[in-house]
Amino acid sequence: MKYSDRLFLSGNEAIALAARNAGVALGTGYPGTPSTQILEEFARLGGKAQWAPNEKAALEVAVGAAYAGASAIVTMKHVGLNVAADPLFTVAYTGVSGALVIVCADDPGMHSSQNEQDSRNYAVAAGVPMLEPSDSQEAYDFFAAALDLSRKWQTPVLLRVTTRICHSKTIVRPKWLFPEPITPHFERDIRGRVMIPGYARPAHRRLRKKLADIAEWGESCDLNRREEGSRALGIIASGVTYQHAREAAPDASFLKLGLTYPLPFGLIREFASSCDRVMVLEEGDPYLADAIRANGLKVEAKPPQFRFGEMNVDRVRRILVGDQSEEPPPPAGKPPELCKACPYRPVYSVLHRLDCIVTGDIGCYTLGVMPPYEAIDTCLCMGAGITVGLGLRHVLPPDQARRVVSIIGDSTFMHTGLTGIEEMVYNPPPTGHVVIVLDNGTTAMTGQQEHPGTGRTLSHERAPRIVIEEVVAALGVKNVHVIDPSRDSAGFERLLTESLSKSETTVIVARHICILAAGNISEYEKAIAQCEAVRSADLAEAR
Repeated sequence: MKYSDRLFLSGNEAIALAARNAGVALGTGYPGTPSTQILEEFARLGGKAQWAPNEKAALEVAVGAAYAGASAIVTMKHVGLNVAADPLFTVAYTGVSGALVIVCADDPGMHSSQNEQDSRNYAVAAGVPMLEPSDSQEAYDFFAAALDLSRKWQTPVLLRVTTRICHSKTIVRPKWLFPEPITPHFERDIRGRVMIPGYARPAHRRLRKKLADIAEWGESCDLNRREEGSRALGIIASGVTYQHAREAAPDASFLKLGLTYPLPFGLIREFASSCDRVMVLEEGDPYLADAIRANGLKVEAKPPQFRFGEMNVDRVRRILVGDQSEEPPPPAGKPPELCKACPYRPVYSVLHRLDCIVTGDIGCYTLGVMPPYEAIDTCLCMGAGITVGLGLRHVLPPDQARRVVSIIGDSTFMHTGLTGIEEMVYNPPPTGHVVIVLDNGTTAMTGQQEHPGTGRTLSHERAPRIVIEEVVAALGVKNVHVIDPSRDSAGFERLLTESLSKSETTVIVARHICILAAGNISEYEKAIAQCEAVRSADLAEAR
């Protein structure tokens, strides 16, 4: 593959290119804006990449690869790191034999998310080193640095990016990384890999020693750098906020932090003593400011009102001059809505007409909350549509309980819906429950990615297909139905009405292909059929 000396890349594309150039053996993840493009681009460049059912599974697969001495990347958005937190905390104890980089994409301002979680706190809580690039060039360079750091200290590394880094494009001069190929192999290390209490206690001590060593290394590493300017104002910043601050205050002195956990407090102390005034600028939580102040350094932090949303040049200027007046509201945009031909529309028409209490989930179908339907009453997190609905059914008076319906999409069902079905079968409410799986044949909201229920891999090749109705029937759901509400809206309404009247567990699979994905899916299936035909012909000729 040919590379130019200068490429114009998004942060996501830069990370994917770095992973490919660094010889990463396996990429896993779950699609979620703003991280989705990383694995897709990695696969396009020829890397081995695969979508997992959820982020926990993705991280665990990557951990297995890293235990074998390979280099692995796992990608997710910030709320996905919550799902992966269980293995994250323990792999920090076990460490890895190869290299493991966890790319977590935060979404300040909630462009496509249900919260503004600041994932930097996970680095501290779990005890994993964290790097934060400020543009696409650093996204490329820092990914390579994260691999090196991971392999040197045998620890997972968190590469924390944000929406602007993921999607904005800057010039990248790719370095020729290509390391010597490594043949993965397994070496038994029971005390290091099996975290029973007797082995975990010394592992925790080893982890803290690693972090102390990395902190010492961070005092002089090139991931952190000073930029000399006016003594009157010193700014400590990381990530994209550094770029905004450079534009807002070009004459200031800067301490740009790339390694943001563990923090180089000696370097920070030295910088702070060289400036008359020191301001810490950052998006989200006052993570840096709180940590620096906790170490006895007098620095200024942004006012609480700037904790919300993204940072920009104007906001930085306001912070620096102490302007805490109310910010002008953002310009009104067009409200999101379901596509005109979306197969979910007839479902929400019926739910609205029947005055159902609807516990929703994460995906396109969340837009059923908008007029004219206004047919979603709760939306918490992936998979919660089923379990929140069960909670309501358990405690509401029977007349209200029988109106409760849970909604979940096909990709979300694969992600975290199975445990909800198990809960429904194991602890059924007295009135039973009704779950509608909106199966549009793709992960629509994040860009039509594949999942275990589509029968295709990340690269749209043939894969075993998990059939939703077969799974729920095997789990013991009493009533399982498949219907196309777009073709038979009246039949769907009759089925839902009948199901709500029963005190039994029911799953209705409302199946119709996403209107935006239909053309692509048809092309994928044609390509698969052609490949299989050629393969069959070759086998026949070989016989």
